[in-house]
Amino acid sequence: MQKRPLAVTLLAGLLAAGCATNDLGDRRDLSKTEKGAIIGTASGAALGAIINHRNRGKGALIGAVGGGLTGAGVGYYMDQQAKDLQKQLQAQIQRGEITLEKRASDNALLVSMTANTGFDSGLAVLKPGYLPTLDKIAQVLNQYGKTTVTVIGHTDSIGSHEYNQGLSERRAQAVMDRFAARSVNRLRLESYGKGKTEPRADNATEAGRALNRRVELWILPVVAG
Repeated sequence: MQKRPLAVTLLAGLLAAGCATNDLGDRRDLSKTEKGAIIGTASGAALGAIINHRNRGKGALIGAVGGGLTGAGVGYYMDQQAKDLQKQLQAQIQRGEITLEKRASDNALLVSMTANTGFDSGLAVLKPGYLPTLDKIAQVLNQYGKTTVTVIGHTDSIGSHEYNQGLSERRAQAVMDRFAARSVNRLRLESYGKGKTEPRADNATEAGRALNRRVELWILPVVAG
């Protein structure tokens, strides 16, 4: 079942290194050009939906995190969180396993992780080798408790809508459950599965499909008022 859920880009890395495997198991080497594909701008509509959903339960959320952020403190708080995430994830960012962006317009942080790194093809069980990375993220999330985290799973277009939707939901849930297991307050957490409905690149090419197979973390400030 689906669960609802600095002022410039800090760093953008390559999403897939060496080879790519889609969620049905097809595999081939990526060219240097494909490895260098630039991450597209995240969907404003998707972020808007997250914010609107959060606002419906804002009172309880503000109480749960001990009060919301205000004024210039919002941007500073999120800048510091972005810096700490970048520090903790420096090795993963350099290897192209994770990208980190901060949006100046709304102070949202976007952490994007490759599904090929975190999961075996077609599965939603987190690889043991990836758990320490998620634990580093959880450590920062616990340090900055006045934020919410929405985990969104995405797939490429290979396979049926039902297959991809279910896979994306299970992967997002697995990441969210790991954070909860590392003491991130569940009231701050949500997960969605978007299947193949929100590609950020062209599914007609393997380079595009590699960019579309991802798990995203939208980290938003809890703002008072």
